[in-house]
Amino acid sequence: MAVLVEAISVIIKKEAVEREFSKGINEFVDFVPNKTLCADDEIIRVGFMTPDDVENFVRQLEQNGIAFLENGKSVEIAVVDQFNGITTDCDWLDYGTVLLEGKYKIAACQIVDSKVSVVLTPEGWDYKNSLSHNPGNILPERLKKSFKFLRHENGLDVYLNLATGKEIFVGRTEKT
Repeated sequence: MAVLVEAISVIIKKEAVEREFSKGINEFVDFVPNKTLCADDEIIRVGFMTPDDVENFVRQLEQNGIAFLENGKSVEIAVVDQFNGITTDCDWLDYGTVLLEGKYKIAACQIVDSKVSVVLTPEGWDYKNSLSHNPGNILPERLKKSFKFLRHENGLDVYLNLATGKEIFVGRTEKT
């Protein structure tokens, strides 16, 4: 099987979660700071919109005994960018794009040599309201130059686009 990749996804080997979280997946679900989790039989995906939130989550996983990198190579955690793929050397994970329902192009990851072509998505995920359909990727340098931070509310950072006068929203797991 495979899991959706949107924005920046943290992919974790399911066996590592089951080993390090005494109550297994149920405990891990409570540990995850947002509602982007989806999993197949081998990997778990959690999505984020900012590199800072990814870094904090990976650090928390490492503090719980799940290994990220060894000699520059992904061990039990991989960070995957929706557009650029796996960010470090990783011999256990494949990244690519697939057609969902035969018509919607999305990014996905699966364990190397997996033969199942089903892509799992978070509960309630809908393509038309997704980052796969409307990515809106903004580099941090551009965010600082072209947008004004307005507020943090309900898990979102709200910015004003100085060129258009419209508000944009960035999902966060940490307050800025």
